[in-house]
Amino acid sequence: MNPWPSPDIEWIVDADDLHIAPFRADGITPGTPTWIWSVVVDGRLFVRAWNGTRSRWYQAAIAQRAGQITTAGATYDVAFHSADPGLKDRIDAAYRTKYAASSYLPPMVASGPQAATVEVTPRPAPQA
Repeated sequence: MNPWPSPDIEWIVDADDLHIAPFRADGITPGTPTWIWSVVVDGRLFVRAWNGTRSRWYQAAIAQRAGQITTAGATYDVAFHSADPGLKDRIDAAYRTKYAASSYLPPMVASGPQAATVEVTPRPAPQA
């Protein structure tokens, strides 16, 4: 997995407007962007599906393993990976810190969304 460059991950962390668009079945066309919460743990970017593993964007991300995110006016080509289960508590803590004031927080740290946690990493540009 490729790490995020420091300026990019800081930009992403400070924004609260991340939209995720896994590729469609053709592996090329981005799907419909979905606004989603994101957190960073140790410089690594994580997202969760509100509807758990039944979420369409989650299912597409796991199947296609690639897509795009848009945040703070920038679009990134990314790869999607199932999150390391050993990081669950730290990811929960990051959600609790970042979204403490939201009434939507309790469901996001429940078992359904926890099971649909995805790590998002930058994808290198295709070689010409």
